[in-house]
Amino acid sequence: MVHQLYSLPSCRGAEEERNQEADMEPRVWCLFVLLGVLFWDSSQGLRSPILTRRHRATEDKGEPPKKCSYTFLVPEQKIKGPICASRGPHTDKDRVTRLDVAVVRDLLSKQRREMETLKLVVDVDGNLVNEMKLLRKESRNMNSRVTQLYMQLLHEIIRKRDNSLELAQLEGRILNATAESLRLAARYRDLEARYSSLSALVNNQSVLIGALEERCLQVYGRRQDQHPQGPPLVQVVPENIPVSIPRFTNEIQRDHGRAFPRDRGSRSGPAPTGSTLELQKALQGNFSAEGPFRDCLQAQEAGHGTSGMYLLKPDEAERPMQVWCEQGLDNGGWTVIQSRRDGSVNFFRNWDAYKNGFGNIDGEYWLGLLGIYNLGKQADYRLLVELEDWVGKKVYAEYSSFHLEPESEGYRLRLGTYQGNAGDSLSSHNGKQFTTLDRDKDAFSGNCAHFHKGGWWYNSCGQANLNGVWYTGGVYRSKFQDGIFWADYGGGFYSMKGVRMMVRPIE
Repeated sequence: MVHQLYSLPSCRGAEEERNQEADMEPRVWCLFVLLGVLFWDSSQGLRSPILTRRHRATEDKGEPPKKCSYTFLVPEQKIKGPICASRGPHTDKDRVTRLDVAVVRDLLSKQRREMETLKLVVDVDGNLVNEMKLLRKESRNMNSRVTQLYMQLLHEIIRKRDNSLELAQLEGRILNATAESLRLAARYRDLEARYSSLSALVNNQSVLIGALEERCLQVYGRRQDQHPQGPPLVQVVPENIPVSIPRFTNEIQRDHGRAFPRDRGSRSGPAPTGSTLELQKALQGNFSAEGPFRDCLQAQEAGHGTSGMYLLKPDEAERPMQVWCEQGLDNGGWTVIQSRRDGSVNFFRNWDAYKNGFGNIDGEYWLGLLGIYNLGKQADYRLLVELEDWVGKKVYAEYSSFHLEPESEGYRLRLGTYQGNAGDSLSSHNGKQFTTLDRDKDAFSGNCAHFHKGGWWYNSCGQANLNGVWYTGGVYRSKFQDGIFWADYGGGFYSMKGVRMMVRPIE
C-alpha cells in the first residue's frame, strides 16, 4: 500500500508578499487542504500496525501488495498568486511543480503580452499627448494671429472710414469748384459778347470818324493835295475776332522789365531813321559760336537742336549775319526773318534800314531785304507767319513757297499757296514791291508807308501791316490803320501782340 503524502504548502511567504486587498480564496483553499491532511494522518496512525503486518505477509508469500487509494474532492481553483509548498521532501514534488510552473508560465506569458500591449498603448498615448501639446501650441499661435488680424481689420475699417470722410469732403469741394467754374464760364460768355459788341462799335466809330473828317474837309473847302486822302480801310469786323480763352503762354506774355512811354491807342517811335542793323552787346544765353551755316536747317543737321542765335552766311552773301533759329517748332530748322513782341524797336524806317536790317536778334528785329533775298536764292523755301493776340491765342498762316526778287525789282514778293487758321491776308500783297517812306513802290496814289507807319509790300494799301506800330491791348484808336494788323484775324483796328515770320527749305 503506497502512502501518498502531500506536503503542506507554506503560505507565509505568500501572505507576506500579498497585499491586504488580495482575494481571500487562497487562504480558504490552504485551510481545506490542511484539514484533509490531518484527517488522513489520524486514520493512518490507527491502521499502521495491521497494514504493516499484512504487507510483510504478502511479501513473504510473493503476492503483490494491494493498493489503497483515496479520493479528495478539491474545488477547482485558479492560481492568482505565488504557489505555496512545504520545504520538506515530497514524493510528487516534480509533478506538482511542473503543473504549477506551466500555469505560472502561461500566466507570465499572458502578463507579458498584456505589458507589451500596455507599452504600445502608452506609446500611442504619448504620441497623442505630444500631438495634443503641439495642437495646443498651434492653437495659441492661431489665437494670437487671429487677434492680430482682427486688430489689422479694425485699423483698416477705421482708415477706410476716414478715407470715406475725406472723399466726401473732396467731392464737396469738387462740386463747389464745378459750380464756380460754371458761374465763371457764364460770366465769361457774357463778357465775350460784350467785348465783341464793343469791338465792333469801336471799329464802326473809327470808320464814322474817318468819314466825318473827310466831310469836314469838303465843307471847309480844303484842297486834297494839302490834306491827302488816306487809303481805304480794310475789313472792319472780321469773322475771327480774337476773344478766345488763352490756351498756352510763352515769353511774349511775360511782363518785360522795359518801360516804354506810350499810352493805349497812341503811336510809338521816332521819325524814320537810316540806321542799319544795330551792334549787339555781349551775347548771352543761347548763342552758338560755330558756323557760319547756310541756314538754320543746316545748323540743326550739324547737331544744334536748341533755339538761339546763330551765325549764317548764304551762298552768295558777302558777309555773315546773325539770326535767330527756331528749332522747337514743327521739326525745327526755321530761320526767323522778322520778330515783333514788345514794341522795343521802332519799325518806321527808311529804305536802307529795311535793306540791311535792324533791331535786336534776341528781341524785335528785321533781318533785312538783302539777307532775305540771299537766303531765298540758294534753295526753295516756304514761309510761316505766326500771330499771337492779346488773350494768348496763337494762329498761323503758311505759304508753300517764298522768295524775293533782286533790288532792281524792288525786292518784289513771290508767294505760293496758303494754308493755316489765321486767314489769308498776305496773298493780296503777292507780286508787289517793297515800299518805305522814302521809296514809294505801292499801287496807291499816296504813300502807304506814310499812313501805315512802316515798310511793307504794300498794294493799295493792303490787308496786312506786320511792320506797323505796336499798340497795347489789341483794339487801338488811330486816324489810320497803322497798327500790326492781319485783316482776316482781328481786322484793321486790332494790333497783334506778337508776330514772327520764318522761312525753311522745302524738303
